[in-house]
Amino acid sequence: MKLKILQSKLKKGLNIVERVSIKSLTLPILNNILIKAEKNFLNLSSTDLEIGIKWWGLAKIEKEGAIVIPAKVFSNFVGFLPEEPINLKIENQTLIIESEKYSTQIKGFNPEEFPIIPQITTGESIIINSLSFCQGLNQVVQIPILSSARPEISGIYFSFQKDLIKIVATDSFRLGEKRLFLKEALPLHQEYSLILPQKAAKEIINIFSEKEGKIKIYFSTNQILFESSIRETPHPKIQLISRLIEGEYPDYQAIFPKKSETQIILKKNELLNQLRTASLFASKMNEVKLKTDIKKGEIEIFSQNPDLGEYHSFLSGKINGKEVEVSFNYRFLIDGLLNIKSSEVIFELNGEEGPSVLKPVADPSYVYLVMPIKPS
Repeated sequence: MKLKILQSKLKKGLNIVERVSIKSLTLPILNNILIKAEKNFLNLSSTDLEIGIKWWGLAKIEKEGAIVIPAKVFSNFVGFLPEEPINLKIENQTLIIESEKYSTQIKGFNPEEFPIIPQITTGESIIINSLSFCQGLNQVVQIPILSSARPEISGIYFSFQKDLIKIVATDSFRLGEKRLFLKEALPLHQEYSLILPQKAAKEIINIFSEKEGKIKIYFSTNQILFESSIRETPHPKIQLISRLIEGEYPDYQAIFPKKSETQIILKKNELLNQLRTASLFASKMNEVKLKTDIKKGEIEIFSQNPDLGEYHSFLSGKINGKEVEVSFNYRFLIDGLLNIKSSEVIFELNGEEGPSVLKPVADPSYVYLVMPIKPS
C-alpha cells in the first residue's frame, strides 16, 4: 500500500470510525481499525461485532493494500500532525507515516485477522433527510436503559410506513414517541418494524447529524445499514451497519390514555425553571409534587428533603378538569420538557397513579408519557 491524503481528511475519517473500536481482552483485534487503499479511495473500518463503521475518503493511490493498526495510537498521532498532505505506506507489516517534517512507524497486523463487517446486498432501501431523521431520533434516544430481562426495551423502536416514520423509546417508567411526517411517500412494498440498539442509535446521531444531506437505509432480517454518499457521486462516504434486537416491542399505544382527567397548558421554560429549583430540595426518590388549583388557575410545585428543607412555588396556567395532587420523578419531567420545541406545553394528568402525558402545543409529532410516583 502506498498513498497520499490530506491530514484534515484522514483525521475526520479516524474520528468517525474509532468510536466503535473497543478495548477487548478476549478479542484484542477489536482495538484496531482496518486501513485499505483501493482504486481512488482510502477506506477505514472498525467494529465491536455489533456495530460496524466504514469510511471512504478520496486519496492519491499509488499502490493498493491493507493493514490493521491500533486505533487510538494512529488517531492520536494523526491528530497532532499539521494540516498538510500525509504519505502512508506499508513495509513488513508496518505502517509508515510521513509528512514534511514528521516520520513514524506503527506496527500493524494481518488484515485477514480483522472481523468481516457484513454487507446488506438484497432487500429494500429508502432515502430520507439525515438532519430531520437524526433530530427526531435525538428526542427519544436517551430514554432506554439496558435490561437483560427485557432486551427489547433496551433499544429504539422504529416503524417505517409509506408516509410516516415512528421512533419510540421507553424504560417502563416513561415513553417518548416521535413521528416524522414525510412529504413524499417512501417506496416500500411493505412496512418495516425493528428495534435498534441504543448505542447504534447514538452513533447514527453523532455521525449523520452534522449537516443537511440524505441518508440511505437498507433493511434486512436481523441487520440494518445506514449510508451517506460522497457529494455528487454514488460512492458511499460512510456506512454504519448494526445488528437488530430480537423480540416483540411492547404494544405501547395501548398505554396511552384515550382521554385525560385534568389538562393544563403551561409555559415550558417557566415549568422547567421551577422543576429545576424544586429538584434542589427533592427527596432521595427525586420526588416533586404538583397540585392544581382550578379556581386560581395555578399549580403548586412542592418538594421536601428532611435533611435540607422544603420548597414551594406557584405557576399560572390554563387548567381544565379535576383537581389533582400527583408526584413525579423530576428528572423524568425535565427530560421530557427538554425535548419539546414549542414555548407552551400541554400536560395531561390522570390522577395519582394514571399515566400522564406531556406534548407540545399545536405539534402532533412528539408525545412523552410519564408514570407518577405511586403514593406510599
